Amino acid sequence: MKELEYPFDGNYIMKKKRSIKKELLADGSSRIKKKIAVLGGSTTSDIVKVMELFLLNYGIEPAFYESEYGQYWQDAMFPGEELSSFNPDIIYIHTSNRNIKDYPGMGDTAAQVDELVDNTYRHFEAMWNKLHELYHCPIIQNNFEAPFYRLLGNRDVYDIHGRLSFINRLNDRFYEFARNNTLGEGSFFISDINYISSCYGLDSWSDPQAWHMYKYACCIPAIPTWSFNVANIIKSIYGKNKKGLVLDLDNTLWGGIVGDDGVDGIEIGQETNLGQVYAEFQDYIKSHKDLGIVLAVDSKNEEENAIAGLEHPDAPLKPDDFVAIKANWEPKSENMKKIASELSLLPESLVFVDDNPAEREIVRGQIPGVCAPELDAPEHYIRLIDHSAFFEATSISEDDMKRNEMYMANKKRAALEESFADYSDYLRSLEMEAVIKPFEKMYMPRIAQLTNKSNQFNLTTRRYSQSDIEEAAGDKRNITLYGRLKDKFGDNGIVALTAGHVDGDELHIDLWLMSCRVLKRDMEFAMMDSLVKAALLRKVKTIYGYYYPTAKNKMVRDFYLLQGFEKISEDEEGNATFRLDISGGYENQNHVITVVEE
Repeated sequence: MKELEYPFDGNYIMKKKRSIKKELLADGSSRIKKKIAVLGGSTTSDIVKVMELFLLNYGIEPAFYESEYGQYWQDAMFPGEELSSFNPDIIYIHTSNRNIKDYPGMGDTAAQVDELVDNTYRHFEAMWNKLHELYHCPIIQNNFEAPFYRLLGNRDVYDIHGRLSFINRLNDRFYEFARNNTLGEGSFFISDINYISSCYGLDSWSDPQAWHMYKYACCIPAIPTWSFNVANIIKSIYGKNKKGLVLDLDNTLWGGIVGDDGVDGIEIGQETNLGQVYAEFQDYIKSHKDLGIVLAVDSKNEEENAIAGLEHPDAPLKPDDFVAIKANWEPKSENMKKIASELSLLPESLVFVDDNPAEREIVRGQIPGVCAPELDAPEHYIRLIDHSAFFEATSISEDDMKRNEMYMANKKRAALEESFADYSDYLRSLEMEAVIKPFEKMYMPRIAQLTNKSNQFNLTTRRYSQSDIEEAAGDKRNITLYGRLKDKFGDNGIVALTAGHVDGDELHIDLWLMSCRVLKRDMEFAMMDSLVKAALLRKVKTIYGYYYPTAKNKMVRDFYLLQGFEKISEDEEGNATFRLDISGGYENQNHVITVVEE
């Protein structure tokens, strides 16, 4: 919904939140359901109501538990039956500098201030440890925003008695806890209200009247900004980030029109003020590659001119930085769809960046769900994209950092495929090797990430936090497998997962998914062979598979039939159960991938 995309109107959202929610719920979207406990140190009612809007817009339907006003500590340390039975999927601790009870006095010694910092920090650390012990779910904790006054003026930031100094030291302790993964990777996140309050404007944000009248820790119009920030962390945890940027060229990546002005006439580089602006923007875009964000070009241009512009000596972005370049006179919406198809991505998982409002509107109209940020002056491009939080980084895996390389390798595979008349010969020519093993600790972040990102090749579309994955791997009743695939063009990383529970002589598959970038490579057969082998070692005679249809996973509707299962039931909604009898033996189906197993 455009009204919920940055830059949004906070006052409008506050006034229209009921009608916005009604419209969101009426759009028929399929959403994952998550339970979120909000433990507040201030009033949270509107924070929750507005956060719900952003989450619904991201494809997450939340149910909330709210602590009573100011009872965040009591609820965490001495939870009642209501919170315990709620059993949250995520806990959000909504505190601010208003919840700091004691600040240093001017007469305190350095040792006394150190002790005060430590005691205040321990108050929170004890709470995080307790909550993790009870619920084993991700915890989101606000840091502290700067105070709205400085008693010592500029000295307040470095004098040990200054409130700003004290808050900065506390924040550093919070960050150290997050960096050290004390609760485990994927279990603790910081909501940086210190940053967003400074972006909003601290004088406006820290409204004493809102606190003393309503016990809101920020001004009322800033509530959507605060809620948006937390919602972005949650949508990232559950794999709702965008996956790539599709960029126009003329007046988007450089100033001017390369076809009219020539390569020498476009503005990029240090020679002009505007050229510097575009160079900075290109640097910003290029840095996304290190996060695993794919980059593509969609431009109305002659391809020769587009390539020439990208090869400008002062342009940070070069043709090889893009996994796809569509420079032609076709509708940009059609190019977007082709790019997505080539990358095995959904078109709505890409962000369209174009300075032309008419092109943005056409793409939005032709590709429901796509985001096309409202660009105005080029000096604002970075802030508009960055504050939109399309790529909120709650985890960064080794596979993420290599993703662009993986897509480039896929282009080489596609070119090779065209040279073969027989597809089996093509698969053999790839010299594929797979590592298929039970879930391992070092790969838990990537495994959890994949369960939340994969939508099309996902049989049950179950979503797992890292804690869920660790729990599944530690349960002796379960069989878990991950698959990593490489070939002569490169390593695809972890691309397949399956998990199931053994009940007597039956195995019930709870999770089966694959990354779409390895479709039609027979990895699904290699995984099934390994799963059956593990099942036979556990004396399993029958394997049951389940398919739960969504708007995005229709491509795997017949997956189990192709694996030799028989369909034994299907309800009106398309939920189906399949059965494979392995009591009489099993014949391997993979003949092109060399498999390394545990």
